[in-house]
Amino acid sequence: MLLCLMTRQMIINADDFGLCEGVNKAVAQAHSKGVLTSATLMANTPATDKAIAIAEQMPSLGVGIHLNLTEGRPISSDPLVEPLINEKGEFKYSVYKLAAKSAMSERLLSAIEMELTAQIEAIINKGIKPTHLDSHKHFHCFGPIYKIVCSLAEGFGIGAIRWPWEPATVCSGDWPRVGTAARIRALLLRQMTLNCQKADSRFIKNNIFFGAAHTGRIDGAFWEEMGRTQFAGTAEVMTHPGYAQGLENTRLVGQREAELKWLCEPKTKEILSGAGIELIHYGQIDGK
Repeated sequence: MLLCLMTRQMIINADDFGLCEGVNKAVAQAHSKGVLTSATLMANTPATDKAIAIAEQMPSLGVGIHLNLTEGRPISSDPLVEPLINEKGEFKYSVYKLAAKSAMSERLLSAIEMELTAQIEAIINKGIKPTHLDSHKHFHCFGPIYKIVCSLAEGFGIGAIRWPWEPATVCSGDWPRVGTAARIRALLLRQMTLNCQKADSRFIKNNIFFGAAHTGRIDGAFWEEMGRTQFAGTAEVMTHPGYAQGLENTRLVGQREAELKWLCEPKTKEILSGAGIELIHYGQIDGK
């Protein structure tokens, strides 16, 4: 574990804000009654506008943008985005196929840039000042796409991009056990993030990340170990709170309610406070 050398800050972010009513309700509850400090908003999902209305009523909630190229329909109507969509007008690639094809196709990269620009513009035009950017299933960490996202962050004046570098220790020791697939996913992500850091570190504002290996398993045991873990600087914890309402076509249905429970559990706040951890969002990182 890392030696604590400075003030310890933690961003607790809810992904998928705007996905559906159940997620929106959970985000509002986890912020007003729990430890959630941040949420990332999807631009092209059914409950986006209602999520924005919630954010307007919660000025202390940091709101970033959850870029999305694998679920639903694109925001852009420009014919240039056609390489991303199927005959129904929906995004056609899984995250793995998107990674492979983006490394080989300039035409696809142009489509990606067009669509991501449209998503950011759509959110900003509705009155949100984004604290940061991240992405659905971390596709922004793929080398060619990461360069595009950095360019967009610069162009739109967005100061931070999620850096999901999670230490290997979360898959061992006293952390709740995770399966082989989770360990492999975390390992691949860790390697990609190191390449991102080498390519462009200007928008990396968090020092460490938690929640990749334990996606869908952010429970009491997780928070107990989080309180015992030493880190320096700013950590982000990725969470996925939600109610089952509207979640029929996505994964992590039952797990979302469990994550919400522990985000709102008084014990969780006690653990983090007792560890000397200050809760912030990306817009509040000291000196950034």
